[in-house]
Amino acid sequence: MPPVDRLRAPAKLTRSLHVVGVRFDGYHLLEAEMVSLDLADEIEIEEGADGFEVLDELEFIGEVPAPASVASGAENLVVRALRAAGRRARVRLRKRIPAGAGLGGGSSDAAAVLRWAGVLDAEIAAGLGADVPFCVVGGRARVSGVGERVEPLDFEAFTAVLVTPRLVVSTPEVYRAWDSLGGPSGELGNDLEPAALALVPRLSWWRDLVEAVAGERPRLAGSGGTWYLERDRDTAARLVTELAQAVRAEHESALVTVASSTPAL
Repeated sequence: MPPVDRLRAPAKLTRSLHVVGVRFDGYHLLEAEMVSLDLADEIEIEEGADGFEVLDELEFIGEVPAPASVASGAENLVVRALRAAGRRARVRLRKRIPAGAGLGGGSSDAAAVLRWAGVLDAEIAAGLGADVPFCVVGGRARVSGVGERVEPLDFEAFTAVLVTPRLVVSTPEVYRAWDSLGGPSGELGNDLEPAALALVPRLSWWRDLVEAVAGERPRLAGSGGTWYLERDRDTAARLVTELAQAVRAEHESALVTVASSTPAL
């Protein structure tokens, strides 16, 4: 029986994102800072076999509706990464990064498969998604172009409090909303924040809840829908407890957690 390899796929936090243009083919040109976190999906992969299974291990609190779905067919990024690498494998994916949260879960899953297959070409990675080239490298980096240019930066240790409500935010739709709004700039360093708020107005309610508890306006991670604040670890732990209490008091559901930056893979 072939060995089963176990891979980690770290979440990605976009600390800043500026849209600096639109390419001839409609793809947006970015200048961003991205950082890997210790929140991670886990992948069990057996080469030469077939099958794809997703296990939902998301630890949401509060009133919990049906979980956000993760595509398991031909369009799943793991399946596409295997196809791009020319490999065949059975995959079991343990999801701990919420879908549609702006934390690059699907991109990191695909990147983990590419690393496993020894495929490190940025163009191949970018063909799967704008965040995939960064997720192949990990750590902390300046990302530009349509995501294919990744310039490593010195590691910076920090801790973030993440609040991810049960709101799946579509990245392509956020970019379309950004275009329709005339290309706005974000007040806190994320140009996609105004578009995400226009597309999913409920995000504003969650932003205000976090601000009311923390005393500081949070920032949106990438295209959304995770709000985050950077704190020292002790303060972060207390804030998570307070935010969890607030979410339960509102009879809502969210993933509320602490995550720390991690070095390059």
